[in-house]
Amino acid sequence: MANLKLNSVSKIYPSGTLALYKANLELADSEFIAVIGGEKSGKSTLLRVIAGLEEATEGSIIVGGKDVTNADPKDRDVAMIFQGNTLYPSLNVFDNIAYGLKLRKASNALIEQRVKVAAEILGLTDILYRRPKALTAEQKQKVAFARAIVREPQLYLLDDPLTGFDQSLRDSLRSVLVNLQARMKGTFVYATKSVNDAVSMASRILVLREGMIQQIDTPANLYDYPENAYVAFMIGAPTVNFVSGADIIEEDGKVYAAKDGVRLALPENIIKRFGALSTYANTGKKVIVGIRPEDMTVVKEGGFMSALVDTCEQIDGVNYADCDGEELSFVVRADGAEKGDTVNIDADLSHMLIFDAVTRLTLLARDGGYKPTGHPDADRKPLGYDEEEAIKSRLKLIPKDNKKKRR
Repeated sequence: MANLKLNSVSKIYPSGTLALYKANLELADSEFIAVIGGEKSGKSTLLRVIAGLEEATEGSIIVGGKDVTNADPKDRDVAMIFQGNTLYPSLNVFDNIAYGLKLRKASNALIEQRVKVAAEILGLTDILYRRPKALTAEQKQKVAFARAIVREPQLYLLDDPLTGFDQSLRDSLRSVLVNLQARMKGTFVYATKSVNDAVSMASRILVLREGMIQQIDTPANLYDYPENAYVAFMIGAPTVNFVSGADIIEEDGKVYAAKDGVRLALPENIIKRFGALSTYANTGKKVIVGIRPEDMTVVKEGGFMSALVDTCEQIDGVNYADCDGEELSFVVRADGAEKGDTVNIDADLSHMLIFDAVTRLTLLARDGGYKPTGHPDADRKPLGYDEEEAIKSRLKLIPKDNKKKRR
């Protein structure tokens, strides 16, 4: 049974501002899914609507098989952990953890049992009677986790609870969350701006852009088979290189993506996946080409262009260089290169991405490298960029008094 199901859930404010648009989602029991997106993407709104802290404009929300669309937050069997989740300074750790159970008038015996189990799971047993001011940052966050799990809800909603911590503490708490989810066998929805957090913890990732779901799939599938340019941009570090406004040229039995005098020969596997090739080849219809920095490198001879190394940066032990050509710029792997060097750039184009320049949707079909998950969400196709922009413009033009209100 699905532990969470959203059916066309939207959140539109009276001003016409779109926060969430016809969101459809189905999560299995004990699943860990991350929600990522840029600023004002709707991550927090999605969680708050599920929790009942904000009212959905339309659609339905099912938790554990029960329609909770119009239910009060306390009746949704959901626990939510916010950014900077605060503890009650006048209460000790035990009472902070027990607070929600006491509000629900649980028996003292049940409170005692649940708090001690949660404390054991999170390593808080020795500090149960300390006040928050005596705790470390890690201990405080663990108490916030304990306060959520002590109720043993069906669904846990986490709104970027690790934001603001240094990398070492963040890594430690990520491990805590992964182990906690496995131990509790709960369904976790984790909203975050950190792609690293999402990729390292979640079995699936939901990508949001300005309230609209772009794609829901495994990290590997999102990386290799993004449905649009936005998903390609969000997944991966360093960020994918884009060549916008490129032409598809078919000449002498070969196919190229061309821009500003640079020609990139499409390999056979990409041509086979390019079902609409005839619509774009030699027609002037523009595309966006994406090449991951890890698929590009500097070479002593050959390559498809020369460039000047502008800056270098170490990422996960690999040296990447920002290289500026006469017309195009790329971030590439550049072992041994230094700022000011003139280099040649080559690329493995068997993993290249191609999107329509207007809709920004992928033009490449999935092939045998795609690993199906069995989730129907993975086959959902996003709207084109132009369609999304038209919807947002239309909503802002509708007078608030004429908007349909949810009964």
